[in-house]
Amino acid sequence: MTKYLLGIDSGLTVTKAALFDQAGHLAGVGRAEITRHEPHPRHVERDMDEHWQATCRAITLALEDAGASGGDVAAIGVSGHGDGLYPLDRDARPLGRAILSLDGRAHAIVARWQAEGRFPKMLAAMGQEVAPSSPAALLAWIKQHEPQRYAALAHLLYCKDWLRLKLTGVIATDRTEASTAFTEVRSQVWDQDVAALFDLPEIMDRLPPVLEPTAIAGKVTPEAAAATGLSAGTPVATGLHDVTATAVGMGVVEAGRLAVVAGTYCINEVISPEPATDPAWFCRNGFAPGTWMNMSISPASSANIDWFVSQFCRDATRQAREEGVSVFQVLEPELARAFDEADAPVYHPFLYGSPHGPIASAAFLGVLGRHGRGDLMRALIEGVVFNHRTHVDALRRRFALDSVSLAGGGARSPRIAQLFADALALPVSVPEAEEVGALGAAMCAGVAAGWYPDLPAAAGACCRVSRSYRPDADRNARLERSYRHYLRSVEAVKDLWHSGSDAA
Repeated sequence: MTKYLLGIDSGLTVTKAALFDQAGHLAGVGRAEITRHEPHPRHVERDMDEHWQATCRAITLALEDAGASGGDVAAIGVSGHGDGLYPLDRDARPLGRAILSLDGRAHAIVARWQAEGRFPKMLAAMGQEVAPSSPAALLAWIKQHEPQRYAALAHLLYCKDWLRLKLTGVIATDRTEASTAFTEVRSQVWDQDVAALFDLPEIMDRLPPVLEPTAIAGKVTPEAAAATGLSAGTPVATGLHDVTATAVGMGVVEAGRLAVVAGTYCINEVISPEPATDPAWFCRNGFAPGTWMNMSISPASSANIDWFVSQFCRDATRQAREEGVSVFQVLEPELARAFDEADAPVYHPFLYGSPHGPIASAAFLGVLGRHGRGDLMRALIEGVVFNHRTHVDALRRRFALDSVSLAGGGARSPRIAQLFADALALPVSVPEAEEVGALGAAMCAGVAAGWYPDLPAAAGACCRVSRSYRPDADRNARLERSYRHYLRSVEAVKDLWHSGSDAA
């Protein structure tokens, strides 16, 4: 009987379940959307029971897609979006809706902490300066604004931990998720003094046990088996924060390789054998003891491209649908003409956020009457790559980088992948697997089941490259000039962000 590993990857809008064989080949996949609730400005939430039901559908669809049954699944691994908050009461039931990592309700609390001079202390103690979506900031907000809810809070979980609880009945988290808040950066464990930095010393009693990502956290219960089609007793690995799971699924399991994800978030991360702290990145726990994952991120990547295509390329989208091809294949002639030009407008890809603070906004600069849609798309693509370059340059101040593994929506386009190589002056590889986050979770399950001795061995068995790109010296020289112009333009408009915010 063929056996598979099941990887569950739950993001901000969709939960995916994917079955992989021992060589990491995708056998079946299922997807289910999850409703996002925004009841007040800056509040972004989801119903936790609906989240579980959507995950059950995704698992069922994956089994159907593979023509498999629950008995064909050897082990399960889970990954989910990081940060945010999944609160439970004493009966391990949802204490209201989960709060997602897009939530910004705690912005005033974070601003106060910064004004009080706490950021340097946070950086030294836990390896990062907190954002409004941090569990620490969200808990401080709940303590201040919803004291009854805070008093009833018995268990603090993260996205994947809630799903694993529903699969197994076991409350736990892993080292990568734990380090989003309340862990000391060098010891890599929960720390009372770190919790006190956020005026939350009492939270220590409500934090879950921390297990290794590749440990068996529990087994599928009869109730979960009935809801999903899985077999009761199937082992479930602890799993990983989705950003780390994506890197693992790309085969980035050693220092020196840069993992870049061009998706909703601009993610740029590198493993180190010792903690290295800087305000420009989060220094969080790596997938194994004595490793750290250094993440320089912002919500400013290929979601900008998706926005432009949905708003201004509807004709190309219809044509692509009729012809059964990618919309970028339809747009390629326009893009090719634009990239043949000596220069293009500049685009700031800050529709949803930026590395420059919460009030930054997107903009096209230097648009002339001779420019068409292709020119704007070129500017937009270059702006997205340049935002990644901003983060990568920060990491290069501390880490020696020799190559890039690229995933996300931007990786699907050979043009964009080559642009990354030319702009970063590094060789770029695109992984064969499309569902790299689910693959990373499945690899944890494979180690837990004894298929592989450790995650590096799992990467050797499961992770392959589909395409490679070498940087071109001439294009790099041109892009270097354009990048410097991009940086100057960002600095030039910062005062206008403030003016626009005040006017609003």
